[in-house]
Amino acid sequence: MGLIPTAAGDYRITGDLTIKGTTRQVTLDGTVNGAGTDPWGNERIALEASGTISRKDFGLNWNQMLEAGVCSSGDKITITLDLSTVKATEQ
Repeated sequence: MGLIPTAAGDYRITGDLTIKGTTRQVTLDGTVNGAGTDPWGNERIALEASGTISRKDFGLNWNQMLEAGVCSSGDKITITLDLSTVKATEQ
């Protein structure tokens, strides 16, 4: 997994995503929303990241035709993460 800064407060994160036993490398683009010390003295950072995957890349090929003649699920799926992380302390 990698976290690469792309601009001030922006980054690109790459890692493995496994769905139904199929693993693919996925890249998400993100933004740092804030950083500071929480009430317990921990260094905390808030991040948001999102990206799009093809569900067929993970073997999700099922679909159902709706009455209107369109498929119930599109191929492209958007993943959105809202994260709050705490810096690890040395033990």
